[in-house]
Amino acid sequence: MMSESRPYDATIPDYIRVIWRQRVLVLTVLAFALLVASVLTIVMPKKYEAAASLITPRENATAGLLNGLATASGLLQQMPPTMAPSLVPNRDLIVGVLKSRAVAQAVSERFGLVARFKARYPSDAIKRLQDATAVSISREGVVSVLVEDTDPKLAADIANFYVEEVDRRVAQYSMGEAGRQRSFLTQQLARAKTDLEEAEQSLRRFQEQNRAIVLQEQTRGAIEAAARLKGEILAAQVQLQVMRNFATDANPEVISLRRRIEEMNRQFTQMQYGIAGAPDPDGQRRSREFTVPFAKVPEVGLELARLTRDVKIQETLVGLLTQNMEQARLTEARDLPVAQVLDRAMPPDRHARPKLSLNLMIGGTIGLGLGCLLAFVAEARGRPSR
Repeated sequence: MMSESRPYDATIPDYIRVIWRQRVLVLTVLAFALLVASVLTIVMPKKYEAAASLITPRENATAGLLNGLATASGLLQQMPPTMAPSLVPNRDLIVGVLKSRAVAQAVSERFGLVARFKARYPSDAIKRLQDATAVSISREGVVSVLVEDTDPKLAADIANFYVEEVDRRVAQYSMGEAGRQRSFLTQQLARAKTDLEEAEQSLRRFQEQNRAIVLQEQTRGAIEAAARLKGEILAAQVQLQVMRNFATDANPEVISLRRRIEEMNRQFTQMQYGIAGAPDPDGQRRSREFTVPFAKVPEVGLELARLTRDVKIQETLVGLLTQNMEQARLTEARDLPVAQVLDRAMPPDRHARPKLSLNLMIGGTIGLGLGCLLAFVAEARGRPSR
């Protein structure tokens, strides 16, 4: 019986011997691959990287307290990822603005990237810009913007424009709760001041028309004056009765006393009901004194109290709104995240890509692998039995 042929099992030393026998081919392919990598490194356009960094503002005390409580209690580990609140809202806001399409569009329009990239549509230029821009955050919280371009100065200018634009955008769009409150309080304060002026004018006109300045004091003084006047009237009437016992009505003293009693009665009636007095000899009525007729005391007092109350209410409202608006301004200034530039981008001295060492490593790896493969193929063709 003829024995069956067994397949040959190649070992690693067998492969090494094959590569050694075909070393000229392997080295040739390796040298050619290194040469191609070197040429490509020289021919490829140079890419320059410029980076600008900025410092995010410190979070307020509320965020720090929330961070401490969440860390101590393990609250963040218990909450689902979609429900975990951001404990660094200012930094997240700045990073979000840097990565936004609006900022990329502003950069594209500022530097004419559509024409520079020879893009057919503005969206294509924005996409290329976003691909060439990297936003990163260090462990210390420093936000960096790295821009890559074939022109080192343009790369630095774009990176600097990014950090300038984010500060302007944040100040423009960061209209938080404090900002809305301040805007609302400003409108309410202006309205309250207008209402206060109208209330003061109404009170002033009412006081001028009714001669009502301090109603309680005026009324007390008017009552005392009316009591004295009434007493004088009664005394004069008694005196008139006495004089009629020995004098006629045509007596000058009786006539003078009667006129005096009539004048006092007219004054007393005016004090009670506010009836205008008789004109003076020059034809002009005497101006009213700062007294309120007794018949109008309840009405005038009620109206004066209401107008005074309206003025006090508006004064209190204006004071409270002024305090609240100042507080809202302080809160808005504290909560507004304004980024501070840490390092401005400078035009780089040397290109970042392509890297000769990296390309040589890649080319050498590819050349060595291809050379070994060709060596095995050549060995198989030269010695089919092996």
